[in-house]
Order: sequence, then structure tokens, then C-alpha cells
Amino acid sequence: MAAAPLSSLSHRTTGSTCLHPLSRLLGIPLDQVNFVACQLVALFAAFWFRIYLSPGKTSPEVRHTFATIFGIYFVIFCFGWYSAHLFVLVLMCYGIMVTASISNIPRPLMIVTQKITTLAFQVHDGLGRRAEDLSAEQLRLAIKVKPSFLEYLSYLLNFMSVIAGPCNNFKDYTAFIEGRHIHMKLLEVNWKQKGFHSLPEPSPTGPVIHKLCMTLVALLLFLTLTKTFPVTCLMDDSFVHRANFLTRLGYLYVVMQASKPKYYFAWTLADAVNNAAGFGFSGVDKNGNFCWDLLSNLNIWKIETATSFKMYLENWNIQTAIWLKRVCYERVPWYPTVLTFVLSALWHGVYPGYYFTFLTGILVTLAARTVRNNYRYCFLSSRTLKLVYDVVTWAVTQLAVSYTVAPFVMLAAEPTISLYKSMYFYLHIISLLIIIFLPVRPQAHMQRHPQTLNSVNKKKAD
Repeated sequence: MAAAPLSSLSHRTTGSTCLHPLSRLLGIPLDQVNFVACQLVALFAAFWFRIYLSPGKTSPEVRHTFATIFGIYFVIFCFGWYSAHLFVLVLMCYGIMVTASISNIPRPLMIVTQKITTLAFQVHDGLGRRAEDLSAEQLRLAIKVKPSFLEYLSYLLNFMSVIAGPCNNFKDYTAFIEGRHIHMKLLEVNWKQKGFHSLPEPSPTGPVIHKLCMTLVALLLFLTLTKTFPVTCLMDDSFVHRANFLTRLGYLYVVMQASKPKYYFAWTLADAVNNAAGFGFSGVDKNGNFCWDLLSNLNIWKIETATSFKMYLENWNIQTAIWLKRVCYERVPWYPTVLTFVLSALWHGVYPGYYFTFLTGILVTLAARTVRNNYRYCFLSSRTLKLVYDVVTWAVTQLAVSYTVAPFVMLAAEPTISLYKSMYFYLHIISLLIIIFLPVRPQAHMQRHPQTLNSVNKKKAD
């Protein structure tokens, strides 16, 4: 029997096929059409949820139930019978959480999703560790009572984040469901000094509209720029073997830039969906403006103007970076950078390209940190020198990121090795030379493990 044409394979899915005609009309894979459709429905459902199922009108149980049922429907719509895998994992992990001893809660749950591992560590911090051994943030997020089955399902499967995330904290989510989320943040500000006689009521409408506009721009860029410079260009023989090194370097940057809009689209839309439901308020900035970026997964401006590898990573997939920091970087006793990158690779999946990216990322991170600690202070004596430093480090950072993440979007090992060979493994070699020959200087104000009450008391005693 002849193999199915590649074009027909792109329209297959285990989820719903009711949008198949639209998929064929647009020439976009059906699973992507289903994803966007669910997110758009979720956006309207989120507005309805905030207005008609507000905490003042309904109980937390009703809000939990609605969010869970809608979330389960979206998962089944997108993934069909594949969703059974997710549901089985969720149910098994709840069984582990309510039956296992407190000291063993995090370990068996590390193989599943961000939310389950986040919940596991926060339950462990609340029930299995002494308060004086926790950092201020760990103490704030620690869960003192195991969640009910409904709370657990709602946290993991709610319609706002079940399809595209982002990860969030259980305490923040339950505060949102119970109507305390915004109130708690507002109490951190002295409103009487600002002339208010009662707490204001921040509306997410403005931020949601702004994020939807960003989503529309990202979609337009995806339909134009991404289609014009596909990743497959990096595997073309004329690119790999015939173009000169500088041409390959510049074209790699352009292709990697063109691959970003789909992430900007998905993450910004997911953020807008949560905000539309009233979730994601982070407080008031220094100018008195209401901020709705608690769940934001990226800062596009800081990504595109990043002057260091660290700054780039801190503003890309922000909630995953926070998760990695909380469950790995701050908790492991040795090699935190290496182990955090390894965990990130394992979490992403089994494609060889992921491991090329994260192993390369370890070298680049260590080399960039070494260069910064050795030379940055030399450029801080004048504004001109600082400007030169910023321009050079911006260009180096953007090229380094493009080189590092290329395997992530290429996925396979063979084209990755072919690309790196065509570029003489230049960044790997430079990074290794920097790590080997430059002296290791301590970072200014560096503190990996957060302070706990015990560590503060010990310093005072010393």
C-alpha cells in the first residue's frame, strides 16, 4: 500500500475532526487549528466566568467545578483518546499524594507535569519541613492542608491553563477561585496615602486587549515571516555546504527570529485567557499602575534587547524558568546549573535536538557568566563605554542564542550535527576556551540558596 501523502498527515489528529474543513482551507495542521479554537473559546469563557461566576455570586466549589469540566472538555477536544494518558497520571498522582508519607511526596511526582511537581514540593514544604528551614518565598507558598480532590482537579485541569499553561502556584490559584487573589495584592499598598477611601477594583480588560493585539501581531508574523524563513532552510544543502560562514551566521539568526512568533502567539494568548478570567493580577508598580503579569510567560522587549544569555533566559518561558528554579536550582546540593539544564531537557521530551540545545546552553551560560564577572566592571566607568559594552553584548547574545536553540527547533540529531559542523562548532570551542583559561571570579551579590530563618540566625550568632 502506498504511503499517505505528507499533506494528508498534517491534517490528522486524535482529537476532534469537526474543524477539518477549516484546516484544509487554511493549510494549517488540524491539531494547531484545534489548539487555537480552544484558546479562543477559553478567552470568551474566561470573560463569562469572571462576570457571571464571580466569587461574590457563586461558591468556590461551583467555580472549581466549572473550570475543571471545561478544561477536561478542551483536553478531549484537542487530544481525543490520548487525553486518557493525562487523566490517568493526574488520578495516580493524587492517590500518591493522599496516601504517601510526607517525606516521600516530591520524589514519585517528579516524573509528571510542572503543576504536580510544584504542588508536591509546596505540600512537602508545608507538611514535611520546619518553618525555620524554609525561605520567605517557600514559607509563603507552603501548603499546610492537602487539597481536596475537587481543588486538585481544578488546579491541574482548569480550562484557562490546561491547553497552553502557564504553570502557577496552588495558593495563588485557590485565592483566585475564592475571590481573594486581587484583594491580597491590593492590601500590600497604603491606599489612604494615595487618596482612596476604599480598595480600588482593577479591571483586566485593558491588559487583555493589549495582549490580544500582541497576539494578532504575532499571528501575522507567523503567517508571513515564519512561512518565508522556515527551519527547513537550515537543512538545505546550499546553505550548509555552499554559503560562507558569515552568511550562514546571519541567516541562522534570521531563521531563529522567524521561529519565535508561534511562541509569542501561544504564550501571550494563554496569558490573556487567564487575565480575562480575573487571574494574573500581580500588584501595583512604582508608578501606581495595576500589573497583570503574574502569569506572563515572556517579556518580548527584554528578550529582543537582552545583553546577556542570563537576561534572555529569564524573560523567555518565564514560568518554566521559575519552576526550574524552585524545584531544582534552589534545592540541589551541587552542580545546580548543570542539573537544572538536564531537568529542563528531560521535561521537554526525547528529541535529540533538545539535548543538544541544553548541553550547549550549559557551556554558553558558564562561559557568559565567566566573561561578565571578569570584564563587565571595566566598562562601567563611563556612559560611552557602557553603551559600547551593551551593543556588543547584545549582538553576541542574539547570535549565541540562535546557535544554541537551533537544534531545539530542528529536533533531529543529523541536521543538528550537519549545521554545527558547517559552523565549525565555533561557539562550543570559544565557550570551552573561556571556561578553561579565564579565572573564575565570584559573582557580585550571588546567592543561589535563598535565606532561611535558620541561616539568618546563624549569621547573627557568628
